[in-house]
Amino acid sequence: MSEAATGRCACGAVSYEARGPLRAVWFCHCESCRRQTGHHVAATSVRVEDLAVAGGANLAEWQATPHAVRRFCRICGSHLFWQGVGGDTVSIMAGSLDLPTGIRADRHIYVGEKGDYYDIADGLPQSTQR
Repeated sequence: MSEAATGRCACGAVSYEARGPLRAVWFCHCESCRRQTGHHVAATSVRVEDLAVAGGANLAEWQATPHAVRRFCRICGSHLFWQGVGGDTVSIMAGSLDLPTGIRADRHIYVGEKGDYYDIADGLPQSTQR
C-alpha cells in the first residue's frame, strides 16, 4: 500500500495514520486475542516509526502477556493496537481502519486455540503458530 492509511476508535478520541506499507491481514485465533476481543482478531501491521497516533492521552495500555502489549481507547474501549515487547512493528486492528483499506487477508495463526463454535473454511493457509 503506497498511500497513508488512516483509522480510529469507535468514539473518535484516538485516531492514527500509518504512513508505511501495511502487511496483509492475519487472523489470530489465540486464547489471549479471543478473550480480549470476544472473537478472533483480524490485524495488519506497520513499522513503529510509520505509525502516528493522535489523541494518545486517551490510549490505554495493557500488558496482555509477558511478550505483548495491547492498546485501546480508554473512553470507548476499542481495541486498536498490539505490539510485541521490544518489537519494531505494531499490529493494527483491521476493523479500525478507514475504508477502503486496500489490503487483503492471507492467513490464520494459532488455529489450535480457536473457538469450538466456528470453522475456518476460507481456504487461507492455517498455522498453529505465527
